[in-house]
Amino acid sequence: MASQHSLLIVQKPRQLTVNWAQRILTNHTNPEAKESRIKSVELLSVDVGTTTRVRLAVDHDGPQTLPKRWFVKLPSLSRHARLITALPRLLPTEVRFYNELANSVPVNKPMVLSAQSRFGKGSTLVLSDVAEFGATPGQVGDALTFEQAKLVVENLAYFHAYFMDKAKQDPGFRWLAGPVRRLEDDLGTALAVPLMKRGLRMAIGWISDRLFAPALRYASGRKRIMQFLSNGEPTLIHHDCHPGNLFWHNTQPGFLDWQMVRIGEEISDVSYFLATALAPEIRRSHELELLTRYHEIMSANSPSTISFAKLLTRYRAHLAYPFEAMVITLAVGGMMQFESNLEMIRRAAQAIEDHDTFALLPNVA
Repeated sequence: MASQHSLLIVQKPRQLTVNWAQRILTNHTNPEAKESRIKSVELLSVDVGTTTRVRLAVDHDGPQTLPKRWFVKLPSLSRHARLITALPRLLPTEVRFYNELANSVPVNKPMVLSAQSRFGKGSTLVLSDVAEFGATPGQVGDALTFEQAKLVVENLAYFHAYFMDKAKQDPGFRWLAGPVRRLEDDLGTALAVPLMKRGLRMAIGWISDRLFAPALRYASGRKRIMQFLSNGEPTLIHHDCHPGNLFWHNTQPGFLDWQMVRIGEEISDVSYFLATALAPEIRRSHELELLTRYHEIMSANSPSTISFAKLLTRYRAHLAYPFEAMVITLAVGGMMQFESNLEMIRRAAQAIEDHDTFALLPNVA
């Protein structure tokens, strides 16, 4: 007989029925939610990328604090995306994040209604739709203002500082740097050259020709470069901090899509964010101020913070990863809106050129 928790796991949007929604509430930890009754479920939208993201209108007789707009993440309906994300277990990682870590992460996040994963059965994550309570979800390719960027950078600094010592000392974090993450890195290395070649061809006109040869050398030496980029002080990082993975509520940012969460070097999140979220002219004008503010908060909250000079050098080196990630996303296809993907490639490519990033990496210059 199937367990109650396995009955919460579904594969297709059509399985998001009244009976399924009722099981979600019945298994909720909140007593008021457990006693609530589902009246109807309406499918509002389906968006297919690295996961299948479904928005539902759920009518129930529960308390006002219980969301009536649900955001459900299922395995991707895209074959290509599913093949890329299955082995590194990205959705199961996010499920585990919400079950074990989310409550202690000091940034705004959606409310979780259910987070279930069973090997061989799949994974289903049910969150509140942040738009229901007045928040605005970010869009891939959004160009943020300096003021917005400063708020995100400050949030990242407090988040990274909070976990700096915990990530090194608490055995409960080991799964974030365990075999699944190594498998993900190995898969990325195995596919790096063919996907980089394909992505560069698709992005001709959006990337300077001067970057093509070093980008391919980067792909060829990816394993050693990843080791080089992993040498910093470890903490908990988001690892996919682009504008489409943010939301805004009362001018404050929140963070979505934690499927890439891991242990890594803190400044890598800032590199990823500034390379993808800011128009190049805004980044150039305010980059140093943003990095200075980040370092101030880290220094005040973590004794392990490196010098500003070293942080700046590591920031420049980590700009390679958002460039790679966006080019590979384009090559795989079906994971991000095409024009927005190209725009973020353009931004990341200009950041790499501005900082001569490839010259800092082993066997690339």
